[in-house]
Amino acid sequence: MPRQKDILTTGEVAKICNVAPRTVSKWFDSGQLQGYRIPGSKDRRIPLSSLIKFMKAHNIPLDGLQSGQTRVLIVDDDSEIVEVLEKVLAEQANYEVHTAHSGFAAGIACEKARPHVMLLNMHLSDLKGEEILKFVKSNPDLQLTKVVAMSGKLTDGQAQHLLQNGFDGYLKKPFHVRQVVEAIEDAVSLVY
Repeated sequence: MPRQKDILTTGEVAKICNVAPRTVSKWFDSGQLQGYRIPGSKDRRIPLSSLIKFMKAHNIPLDGLQSGQTRVLIVDDDSEIVEVLEKVLAEQANYEVHTAHSGFAAGIACEKARPHVMLLNMHLSDLKGEEILKFVKSNPDLQLTKVVAMSGKLTDGQAQHLLQNGFDGYLKKPFHVRQVVEAIEDAVSLVY
């Protein structure tokens, strides 16, 4: 695990707290979050100790401090796909990866992991992808979670329909790992 930094950027603080960078800037500018500006620049820096104090005072879960990595939740009932994606995304892309094998387990995993991106199989045995999307989008704690649909049965028209109905991206199975990483990065860039 990489050594934790003592000084953080607003983008890093945003990832840790699972908020938008402009929210961190507002906290800083209002004096709620202590830090300093880089001389000759408008860039802000927040000492880790100030962030921890702020998070405790505002009951923000400290589990985001464990890593500034992008948190990815893979939801698929195909164990083989989950194992391969988990291994590759953790080792090669250095994401913090969590997994769930059902819609029910996905709900529990979302509450615990607060993922930045969810890779969601649209054809789970217990819940439809749309139901899980509705749960994520209606939960105030998961407002920044991006949901990428995965399916082997998607036509181009269906894929566009998913985007129009709230999904942040899609992957057609079978896919290459590079496509998965690009879909995650594209979804995360919608926020950060």
